[in-house]
Amino acid sequence: MASVEIDRENIARTYELIRSHVRRTPLLEAGGDEFGLGDFRVIFKLELLQHTGSFKARGAFANLLTRETPAAGVVAASGGNHGIAVAYAAMRLGKPAHIFVPEVSSPAKTARIREYGAELVVSGERYADALAASQEWAAKAGALQVHAFDQPETLLGQGTTGLEFEEQFANLDTLLVAVGGGGLIGGIAAWFAGRVRVIGVEPEAAPTLAHALSAGHPVDAPAGGIAADSLAPKRVGSLMFPMAQKHVEKVVLVPDEAIVAAQQTLWGVLRVVAEPGGAAAFAALMSGGYRPREGERVGVLVCGGNSTAVSFGR
Repeated sequence: MASVEIDRENIARTYELIRSHVRRTPLLEAGGDEFGLGDFRVIFKLELLQHTGSFKARGAFANLLTRETPAAGVVAASGGNHGIAVAYAAMRLGKPAHIFVPEVSSPAKTARIREYGAELVVSGERYADALAASQEWAAKAGALQVHAFDQPETLLGQGTTGLEFEEQFANLDTLLVAVGGGGLIGGIAAWFAGRVRVIGVEPEAAPTLAHALSAGHPVDAPAGGIAADSLAPKRVGSLMFPMAQKHVEKVVLVPDEAIVAAQQTLWGVLRVVAEPGGAAAFAALMSGGYRPREGERVGVLVCGGNSTAVSFGR
């Protein structure tokens, strides 16, 4: 699938391929006034209820179901959620898996990778370090590399989140999406293709897409903050960037304090436990970084829930 277009037709084909392996995650509707924010509708898509606790299962199955897996199995580098998803998909499909994670990856995430039977390797301080180690191992072992965000199959799989959201709620005005490497927002932007306003949300400490859009191409950016294990890959993917330029209206940056406050509010009002990266999109609303107009229908993707019990922060 190296030359496949990341478009609506191929996202729909991918959905038909993976739909028996992933959950159709539910929506939860609320009024902005429930959060003290105003008279508009908020439609949460609870992708944290997906297999493995995040949307990443979609891209993992898209890779393993469309590409031939050698005897050495699959290898992936991840801050945590992608690794969990690849480990799970490999387990379900009977393939061996090696997962490389950085030291910043949370204990909750590394424990789940081990639970799914993958070989776990902790390498380096950040995602970029784990990626380099995984690529070196793949070259030696001959394993299939499954990239967390900069690969056509991954983008197509993540784009099915947008397809499913539209099937469930056809009248969205705006959709807020957290950004790490950009696989999720790239796939979603390709699906909606301007028919819904797509807004990226990033931690102030990891402004990968914001810096790329300012520079006109992907560039290295700071990779820190409370959501560093999911939203801090150093730079966005080259495949998603043209889609972001064309179909992402803007990027909102949120401080770590706003992400923690969003986590607390999701739990306090909705009894939803999101990890920091999973709560980042909602933080744009809670902090006032994005202010909806009266009556607006705002989608919020709660994209991950691999947290330990009801603990906020990392």
